[in-house]
Amino acid sequence: MSIKLERLGHLFTEQISKIISEEVKDEDIKFVTITAVDISSDLSYAKVYFTNLIDSDREKVTVALNRASGFIRSKLCENIEIRKMPELNFIYDESIQYGQKIEKIIDNINKMEK
Repeated sequence: MSIKLERLGHLFTEQISKIISEEVKDEDIKFVTITAVDISSDLSYAKVYFTNLIDSDREKVTVALNRASGFIRSKLCENIEIRKMPELNFIYDESIQYGQKIEKIIDNINKMEK
């Protein structure tokens, strides 16, 4: 990934988080944290990774975010000057859960060695 796309991804992360917390009125999206944004090299698509405070609502929150993606994209156009605004696709970020699972396995191994 180029440095420009990486910087743009960080900017998108900040702006999308701000838009969700301040302007989106949907109650299903209340406890969402944007963790990363991966933008394609031709600026046509952006994968927006998120986590949610209530893990059991993962499906409902994903649907609600993808339903609000047009609104979020239009607000991004107002806040960021870019020649082409990518389509936003919201994806639940499972890396945190994966990290916790690995940490638990390591803890179990350390307990077994003692």
